[in-house]
Amino acid sequence: MTKAYVKSAAPLKVGIAGLGVVGAGVIRLLDKQASMLAARAGRPIKVVAVSARDKRKKRDMPKGNWRWHTDALDLVSDPEVEVVVELIGGSEGKARALVEAALKAGKGVVTANKALLAMHGTKLAMMAETKDAPLAFEAAVAGGIPILKALREGLVGNRIERITGILNGTCNYILTEMRQTGRDFGVVLKEAQQLGYAEADPSFDVDGIDAAHKLAVLTSLAFNTQVDFKAVHVEGIRHVSAVDIAFAKEFGYRIKLLAISHRTSRGIEQRVHPCMVPADTPIAHVDGVFNAVAAEGDYVGRMMFEGRGAGSNPTASAVVADLADLAAGRRLHAFGVPAVKLQPLKAAPMAEHVGRFYIRLIVRDQPGVLADVSAVLRDEKISIESLVQRGRSEAENQPVAVMLISHEAREADMARAMKKIAKLRSVLQAPALIRIEPL
Repeated sequence: MTKAYVKSAAPLKVGIAGLGVVGAGVIRLLDKQASMLAARAGRPIKVVAVSARDKRKKRDMPKGNWRWHTDALDLVSDPEVEVVVELIGGSEGKARALVEAALKAGKGVVTANKALLAMHGTKLAMMAETKDAPLAFEAAVAGGIPILKALREGLVGNRIERITGILNGTCNYILTEMRQTGRDFGVVLKEAQQLGYAEADPSFDVDGIDAAHKLAVLTSLAFNTQVDFKAVHVEGIRHVSAVDIAFAKEFGYRIKLLAISHRTSRGIEQRVHPCMVPADTPIAHVDGVFNAVAAEGDYVGRMMFEGRGAGSNPTASAVVADLADLAAGRRLHAFGVPAVKLQPLKAAPMAEHVGRFYIRLIVRDQPGVLADVSAVLRDEKISIESLVQRGRSEAENQPVAVMLISHEAREADMARAMKKIAKLRSVLQAPALIRIEPL
């Protein structure tokens, strides 16, 4: 599969499907950096055809002498197109049909589509190798951060033990603003939507699905396993409150939505959820819309990659990096090893995860409440490291907030304890739980 560099004066001819912010960014970059890219790749990279639904729409990109196809699948039958760049998005529909058709035709594919790869990555890699067609997707994870290339090439001599990442800029922006301003989730989300950092329907981001798609791809590449999105434990940030943010600071933590994949004695854990991380760790200081990925190898130790994880220019940079590799004849297996050698992922049950937990309770201010809560935790063999109560009222039965941090406990035991605590008459809301990651 690996091919040596072959210098050629003939340009690499590219067809781009999707001319949104990323597609337009790719065309701008190829136009502006044409001479430099030709020198670095050994030959020019030329867009010969494009596809988008509305030809009349104004786009922030230079005009080119390319053919316009209203149907993206026509890029496959276009005899000049050697590589199809898929920037449509989505795990099914036109995007999937285009990528599969291009690979079946033996044409190279470059895509930024994390959802497609998370759901069908192993199958697509096998199709690519069967037809000896390159499949590249650096832009699918962490935008402009070259983390896939680092895992596939720079860290090839390492056994990867753990991946920890901030993989969604929308969530990171919201949590950063909550910490810096003291405002609650709903208020900051609305502002993020007004600024264009969050979609009108933000579920894909704030419920953790976007980060989970990216983690499934990272896991496959890091551990040479088949892509298994269904094995990812996914939680979002909707339940994180300004109170939690404030208490995290008091306890010496910051709250981040983390995507974590690591080897355990029980198998590979894949999980996406809010975490309290020590405030003095590098990942705690990755703020705003930035992404970060920490990779731990047995020879290099921990390495940290940080940068813009989305947007027109960073994502275009990653797409063009893949095109430059193909132009230069640099080809590696999509997931680091031949697709037939990708092993079924042995998933570590989330119920067996062991860690420390932050718990927030809203309870009636009355005698015996803490004793009842402590009894439930004791019965599930969960011990309390620290406890703080806020808002004590002079009148009995008024709601107050109680925050606890546990010693290490098993996930299944904590889940049972939370169900029992939620049923206590003195507990007024479902308990909120955030895991603590020592990093």
